[in-house]
Amino acid sequence: MGYKQLVFNKDSLFLVTGGAGFIGSNLCEAILNMGYRVRCLDNLSTGKQENVDLLIDHTNYEFIKGDITDFDTCISACEGVDFVLNQAAWGSVPRSIEMPLYYEEVNICGTLNMMEAARQKGIKKFVYASSSSVYGDHPVLPKKEGQEGNLLSPYALTKRVDEEYGKLYYKLYGLDTYGMRYFNVFGRRQDPNGAYAAVIPKFIKQLLNDEQPTINGDGRHSRDFTYIENVIEANLKACQASHEAAGQVYNIAYGGREYLIDIYHTLTSVLGKDIEPKFGPNRKGDIKHSNADISKARELLGYDPEYSFEDGIKLAIDWYKENL
Repeated sequence: MGYKQLVFNKDSLFLVTGGAGFIGSNLCEAILNMGYRVRCLDNLSTGKQENVDLLIDHTNYEFIKGDITDFDTCISACEGVDFVLNQAAWGSVPRSIEMPLYYEEVNICGTLNMMEAARQKGIKKFVYASSSSVYGDHPVLPKKEGQEGNLLSPYALTKRVDEEYGKLYYKLYGLDTYGMRYFNVFGRRQDPNGAYAAVIPKFIKQLLNDEQPTINGDGRHSRDFTYIENVIEANLKACQASHEAAGQVYNIAYGGREYLIDIYHTLTSVLGKDIEPKFGPNRKGDIKHSNADISKARELLGYDPEYSFEDGIKLAIDWYKENL
């Protein structure tokens, strides 16, 4: 069962932090479409005003321009809220290597502010974004919760610390926290621009513009690319998970494995482009291969992803053709 059949109390209010971003705005839209109320908190540092404008006329949507690094903002944003979906963070492994202090402030202190605000306001469920980067240099595939290696970037460290706080807030205060270890999420509204853009939207935009994309490394890196609809399902099912399933982290992926060079050739084929890529140096802090064991999320959250990579990439390409 997907998320659209889930039923919450009719007056439920969801707070989505980072709700003007890629994942956050999709969560906001999905919850509104299900008939529930959404409060979006975003400082628009990486989120987009256009993602707010898309929903602002909806009667069940409220936007707060504010920052999770400000505790008073977090407290007021949690007023009357049933469920927190904490997506606010700065992403990108390479950028975190350049800006470690900023990542500490936003990703650790900001997330801790939100957990503490949620605790004080009696929030039912606190679902937060983590990352597959926490597996670090652990070589074994598929990646399984509890088998982590040495961290390779400040970004990964911030997410690991968030997870530890999530466990503590469950054990010490009884706050139901659920960590979502996302694996390479892609889909509609993912930003194709900038030096730190994700690979799929970046490639699609460049190919549509007849530009030659650069693949970091030899193209033999592999990733468990995960379509946005699967991530929405995971977040909303976590909001209905048991108290016993809280205080833990979960791999959120499809459970597949795609090589970058194969993805590139898929895109050129679907878009009808005959453009060979350039190959650049490996990115600092990158892991070579990533593939998720999602059995824990299946068992404890009822997570059952509907969209394969093939399903998702077709939908993503269609969206970018219409919106770029």
